[in-house]
Amino acid sequence: MSISITDRAAQRIKQIREEQKIADDALLRVGVESGGCSGLTYDLEFDSNPENSEEEDQQFEDKGIKLVVDMRSFLYLSGTELDYTDGLNGEGFHFHNPNANRTCSCGESFSI
Repeated sequence: MSISITDRAAQRIKQIREEQKIADDALLRVGVESGGCSGLTYDLEFDSNPENSEEEDQQFEDKGIKLVVDMRSFLYLSGTELDYTDGLNGEGFHFHNPNANRTCSCGESFSI
């Protein structure tokens, strides 16, 4: 399984890339870190040095966005869909993670 991106998320990622003048070949690194009210939090950042990726890193491409995920995070994120919303419940990226047993109300942390 891989990580997928909705059209809205891809559009917002491209917009951020333009606004912050991030190179087109920079990968979007998706990860999981300890923390948050449910135990694990999601992390998104651009990686402009893709040659520094670890051999075990998983790489995907969806809707023209190249993603890289370290193997530890991939175990938690396999099958996840990255979405972006700007509605009344808050603007930002949201992860639809089929592996999460519990998520917090803000959607930024989860547990397995």
